[in-house]
Amino acid sequence: MLKKKLFAFFVIVLFVSSYMIPKASAEMTFQAEKFPFKEMQIQVMPEFDYPEGWSRDIPSLLVGQYGTITNKSGQDYDGKIEIPVPAMEKGFEANLVAEFPEENKPEVQRPYDVDKEKGIISWKPAKAIKNNETYKFVIEYYTKSVEVKDKKSFTYELIHNADIELLDVIFYAPMNAKDIQLEPKADNNSKSEYGEELYYYQYKNVKAGDNLKYSFSYKKDGTESTMEAINKQQPPNDENHSGVTATDQVKSGGSKNTTRPIIGAGGASIIGIAIIIAGLFVFLGLKGHQSSKTAAKSSKHTKQQPKKTSVKKEDKSTNAEEKKELRKKLLTGKIDQEMYEEEMKKLI
Repeated sequence: MLKKKLFAFFVIVLFVSSYMIPKASAEMTFQAEKFPFKEMQIQVMPEFDYPEGWSRDIPSLLVGQYGTITNKSGQDYDGKIEIPVPAMEKGFEANLVAEFPEENKPEVQRPYDVDKEKGIISWKPAKAIKNNETYKFVIEYYTKSVEVKDKKSFTYELIHNADIELLDVIFYAPMNAKDIQLEPKADNNSKSEYGEELYYYQYKNVKAGDNLKYSFSYKKDGTESTMEAINKQQPPNDENHSGVTATDQVKSGGSKNTTRPIIGAGGASIIGIAIIIAGLFVFLGLKGHQSSKTAAKSSKHTKQQPKKTSVKKEDKSTNAEEKKELRKKLLTGKIDQEMYEEEMKKLI
């Protein structure tokens, strides 16, 4: 009798376990529709920089994607995040996956995997994403999709499988590029103090599957990257931009055709509209200024131009390379403004 009871108990346990385990596993499966984007910013940058070992015979195309997703799954999520990428594109090379765990702090890199067949890049956040809370991340990758003929050209398509409340798409023309053509026509455009052309689009309430496609072409001699060209130049005159926010600059004529600020209402655009690989604020020659708490929060990595400081001639010579390296780290988002200023003080 006891054996029969034990056997029956064992069968019940197996039955319950077989039901619960798959269910628990399913709960940890990423379902894109349950993680809509509150904000997303895409930056597309041909010949912006070259990874180590990259042949200059083929221009590089660097894409940075900054997103803020909201957990709408109804429960805390402790699984992997999956984001579509053109993994089968020629020369695809993932460069970075990072998250922003704290406000006003630099990003923290995460280990990641690329599934070429599925066309996704995936990683697990350091902490579970609480139900109804947001999670901020950045991914960067290179491709060799720029074709070189009479002109250099490429096509970029944003593929996404979740709704996007606010979307910014920004194209950075290479330094010294000419005869630039972009289809469809950009909503706004600007020319930075470095001479680089910027084209940007703004969208609201983009539905999952409403993929966007752009064609970009230009002429450019040589293989010098934008970063290399910028590093040869002096920083823009900071006195020209003292106390100017990005919203103020765009409203006051940062772009001839601008009808609304790129940051959007209340400065609530994507995380750090100016962070990205070479921050939009930097290329517009702007100085991030905390005149608005909202703008400061939405642009937590806003790149500010360092104030000019008189230094001895010999000090400039001694620290030139170190300052150049610090500036490059700031431009590429490797360090934030606060860290940049602290390190610069040590070199003055």
